[in-house]
Amino acid sequence: MPRLTLLQLNDLHAYLEPHPELFWEGGRPVTRITGGLARIKAYFDQVRAECPGTVIALDNGDTFHGTGPVVATRGEFMPELLNGLAFDGMTAHWDFGYGPQQLEHLVSSLNYPLLAANIYDEETSERPFAPFRIIERGVRVGVLGLASNIIGDMPPRFGRGLRFTDGRAETHELVRHLREVEWVDAVVMLSHLGFPQDCALAREVEGIDVLLSGHTHNRLTAPQRVGRTLITQAGCHGSFVTRLDLEVAADRVELIQHELVEMHAARPLDLLLAEQISRHLLPFRAAEEEIVGHTELLLHRGTTLSAPADDFLTAAVAHAAGTSIAFSNGWRYGAPVAPGPVTRMAVWNLVPHDPPVSQVQLCGAELLQMLEDNLEAVFARDPWRQRGGYVKRMHGVVLYAKLENPFGARVQAIEVAGEPLEPERQYPAAFLTNQAVPTRFGENRRELPVSSVQAMLGYLKERGPVVAAPASVHLI
Repeated sequence: MPRLTLLQLNDLHAYLEPHPELFWEGGRPVTRITGGLARIKAYFDQVRAECPGTVIALDNGDTFHGTGPVVATRGEFMPELLNGLAFDGMTAHWDFGYGPQQLEHLVSSLNYPLLAANIYDEETSERPFAPFRIIERGVRVGVLGLASNIIGDMPPRFGRGLRFTDGRAETHELVRHLREVEWVDAVVMLSHLGFPQDCALAREVEGIDVLLSGHTHNRLTAPQRVGRTLITQAGCHGSFVTRLDLEVAADRVELIQHELVEMHAARPLDLLLAEQISRHLLPFRAAEEEIVGHTELLLHRGTTLSAPADDFLTAAVAHAAGTSIAFSNGWRYGAPVAPGPVTRMAVWNLVPHDPPVSQVQLCGAELLQMLEDNLEAVFARDPWRQRGGYVKRMHGVVLYAKLENPFGARVQAIEVAGEPLEPERQYPAAFLTNQAVPTRFGENRRELPVSSVQAMLGYLKERGPVVAAPASVHLI
């Protein structure tokens, strides 16, 4: 039977060079140096040499956004670097962070398409990006793309003028089209919906052979099987690549081998690409070398309920605003920072888009409802109600919850500054972005003349080393 090899990269988040990555060993978080586009290219080249004419390489998106230098340059030099990897297609999420026009500009410089069947122009209802493409690699493969369906819920600049769907109706229609009109031998879905949603999609839609999943940063050491569909995901930050070796028959696709390939430091680099990357990052080397503080613990975002990196971030935001409580979104991306000296670049990369610190007055009842809504967004029984992030990050607030309870009954108790929450009391709070404190909550909302990065730098200077904080979420 004909062979096909798929290579998957998801959620690069603009980590272009080798960097610390989070691993768990003996129940404890540790870091190892992994990743880098030059290492990924060398691996892609190796696989293409092993399997000539049968390789398809795909990128799930969250590619053009996620580190300070790339955000500062609006992704302008990324296409030059990515083209060397010879992808066959990508889809998107944070890639819309500079607005649709800038993303279309960046994509126009790629030698492969952005695929998104679930994005429409609000005025014309036409798709700005191709929904699928047909690729011949000894077999005829239909690759169907779905962008993130939460872009429309993010800051207005992300999706201005566009409409986003969850892609279910489009997938039903287009899988049938690929099978019955295009006569493909295999259907590959390239999705940025998230692992729970992708499992649900595979249950709802027959005929997807392989679903390459992104968004939720799962490291799948074995593919998930849902009916006939194989589902894979490859962590984040370019620290891993998925390799799938398949046999394609007339009526099915069979798995020969799946490998979650760590891009560890012993793997070879493509030296030419490494030099290209280094040239583009040269203006930012000073930030990589400047020591701005110290941490006594490993700062990471690798846990769902709370995480040390965000304990530091929210403490800094509260300190900058002069409030006892603060909130931040439960972002997943961002390389960990090992105990020891902290550089300006490490701080910048925690929040590369550097939003301003804001203040708001929240009553206790609003605070409770906000946390109930957030727990539903993370742990909803219906995967289509999940929004893909971690639990909201908090400083000065302690939440006691039962996650197994239905929506509206998960929050059991809340303490603010060590005291029980009072529903009628007004609480001054600091926050970053309207995702952390949605606009339907609170009064007297205002931005402060300090950014999130400035807040963290000031905290390190004025408060000294980062130390462990008490847990903000307790499951009871």
